[in-house]
Formats: sequence, C-alpha cells, structure tokens
Amino acid sequence: MPEYKHFPLADTAEGLTEADIIAWQVKPGDTVTVNQIVVEVETAKAAVELPIPWAGVVTELLVEPGQTVEVGAPILTIDVDPDGKAVPAAAPSKEEEPAEEEMKPLVGYGSKAVVTHRRARKGAAPAAAPTAPAAPVAAPVAAAPAPAPAKPKGGYVPLAKPPVRKLAKDLGVDLHALTGTADGGVITRDDVQAAANGSATAAPVQSVVDSGYDPATRERRVPIKGVRKATAAAMVQSAYTAPHVTEFLTVDVTPMMEFREKLKKSREFAGVKVTPLTFAAKAVCLAAKRTPDVNAVWDEAAQEIVYKDYVHLGIAAATPRGLVVPKVRDADSMSLKELAIALTELTDVAREGKTTPAAMLGGTITITNVGVFGVDTGTPIINPGESAILCLGAIKDTPWVVDGEIKVRKVLQLSLSFDHRVVDGQQGSEFLADVGALLADPAVAITY
Repeated sequence: MPEYKHFPLADTAEGLTEADIIAWQVKPGDTVTVNQIVVEVETAKAAVELPIPWAGVVTELLVEPGQTVEVGAPILTIDVDPDGKAVPAAAPSKEEEPAEEEMKPLVGYGSKAVVTHRRARKGAAPAAAPTAPAAPVAAPVAAAPAPAPAKPKGGYVPLAKPPVRKLAKDLGVDLHALTGTADGGVITRDDVQAAANGSATAAPVQSVVDSGYDPATRERRVPIKGVRKATAAAMVQSAYTAPHVTEFLTVDVTPMMEFREKLKKSREFAGVKVTPLTFAAKAVCLAAKRTPDVNAVWDEAAQEIVYKDYVHLGIAAATPRGLVVPKVRDADSMSLKELAIALTELTDVAREGKTTPAAMLGGTITITNVGVFGVDTGTPIINPGESAILCLGAIKDTPWVVDGEIKVRKVLQLSLSFDHRVVDGQQGSEFLADVGALLADPAVAITY
C-alpha cells in the first residue's frame, strides 16, 4: 500500500525561521530520486535549491509559489512506496518517534516533531483549529470550491493556482484587477488570457476600492521580504550602530590599466579574467596587513576589538533578487591569478542567484564596485560584523597633470567608509592611501 511522507521546509543551519517559495521543480505525479532538487526557496540571505531525501512519487504540493513558509512546515507530500512492495513495519511504541520523522540524510533536515499546517494566504480568515492531525492521504484542501477571500487589512488577495499565477506574471496581467469566473471567485487561465487580450471584465469597483488598489494611480506595491528585507535590516542596523566616517581619494590608474593589458597577453593569465576589481582585491589584502584595524571588528557584548589574522573579502554584487555580499575566503593568501579566478566564479554564481547563505557569512572587509554602473563614487554603508568597506568608482579618461603638463589619464575615485569606534582617522587615511598607491602603480606591491 502507499506510504506517504511529508517533506518539511528545512533550515539552512543559519538560524533562519522562514523562507519564500520561489518555484517548484516538480509537480504531482512526478517520480523523484534521492537528492533530486524539488523546490527553489528564497531565505533572508539567498535563493536556495532544496533536494529531497527520498525517492518516490510526488502526490501533492502543499504551498504555492510566493508563499512564506515557516521552517519545519510540510511543503510537499510524497509516496515513497508507490508500488506497494515495501514490507509493513511494526507499529511504533508510544516512546518511539513515527517513521515519518526519520529523515536525516541531509544537513539541515534534523528530526523535528512539529505539528504543521498549510499557511493561509495573507488576510484570509483563520481556519478552525484541528481536533486531530490530518491523515496523509487526505484530499487536498483546494479540491473543494474555495470561498471568496475575506477583506484583509493589507488588501484583497486574488485566488489563483500556481500555474495561473505564473501565466499572469508572464503576460503582465495584474490578478488584483480580475474577477475569477470559477467557483468561489477563483481566477482561471481563461480569465488571464482574456485580460491579456483586452477582453476581460475588471474586478468590481467596490472590491478594488476596498482593497486599496487603484489602477488610475499607476502604482504597484511589492512585499518587502527575502534578500531585500534582510539587506534593509542590516543596513539600518549598521547605519545606526557604527559611527560611519567616509574618506575619498582620486587616483591616476593609467599604469594599472597598462599592466592589465600586459597580463591579458601573457601565457600565465591566458583565459583568466583580470578586472580592476581584481587589482583592488589584491590591494585591499596587502594594505590590510599594514593597517590591521580595518580588518578588525567591534564586539559590543564582550567590550573587545577583535583583530582578524585573515581576510575574508566580501564582494557586493547586484543580483535580480537584490544585493548580496558573498565572500572570498582567505583572500590574503591568494595570488593575483587565484583572486581573479575566485572573483569570476563568485560573481557568476551571484548573478545566477545561486549564492548560498553560508557563502555570505563571516566577512572581514568588503569591496563594492559602483563603477560598473558608470558612477564616480559613493558613501557605502559598512556591513554588520565588519569595520570598513571600499567603494570603487568608474575609471574615466580625465585631464591630469603629469610632470607639469596636462595629459589625458585613466582616473579612478575611491571612497572608504569605516567604523570610527575601531578605526581612527589616521588608520583609515593610511589604509586608503596604501590602496590608492597600489592601484596607481602595481609595482609598489614589491616594496610591501
């Protein structure tokens, strides 16, 4: 006979309490294998793909894309014995945990006895408290006609299944402006297609007004969650905890750009992407050795300044899901070539939205490159747990005085924000000057 198991949303060993479902990689009826990726979720730190620890047939998806789910809540049901060939196990004693909780093949999937339920849509009327756990073979809640949603405080929530929501997103149709034609006001594919073709009937004026949505304003509201929510909280914490000081330096980096061209033609660097960020990373590591204060951190609880004898270099990267700051571990021990390769891999993974939460922990100092957007400079906010962040501006052809004559040179603006509790003006200035000297003439590195 079938044997059903619930697949819970696992924590990622980083103390997270919830995640948003981004996309399912499977559907009911699909056969899956052990460790197959079944869902992509977005935590407060990054997008993560979750594998399933069992083989079997998916019987039900318990949550929809876009839904926020607590860690430990079941998100999928799977029949691990679809052929009915498994030998029935003896009934567990009262002291034993049920077999369903014996899932420990993967990190983050520890045994966790949690009574969970499908989280209701925002604003929906709370379901009656269950008197007993539902049987795993119970019919999906969605099988019955869905009742019309109650008017929540935050606005009207349109009823639509995940494929319909995806279709609406692909076609640019706002579900809030539609009236569902199916039982209970559920929006169908035909409703979305009709809206896309300009023949749909908009939602009644009364419900639109009550929901707080007015198409005439030409506004849209996006829930604050996931990476954006975590970034905002971190920046506020940093800005109102660490006293920021920002210093600026303009540098002629013509020699660096000429050296870069030489490296591109060398056999050793064949196929290696060397960018100004690569030189900046190396310069930061070298300069931090001379001014260790920028690589230290203020420990408020212990009333200590913690000096790090290693550089875990954070690289701020803009991604479709927001700003992430993955780290290059032990960057100070890497050669210029090794740094170039590590930075290429790190930025490629970040742009694909595949950076793991673990890859963004434990940084000691960060570089942010606004120059890629054509911006001259900025006043960056320090990442929590660090004491300094270097900002690279755009490298531009600029009139520059060389040996008493005006010439066109490659010029870069640098800015450094630092925590004035840890770094005094002298140390911050010395560090920034060292970075500038190394970028102005890479040969200076041989003197360090």
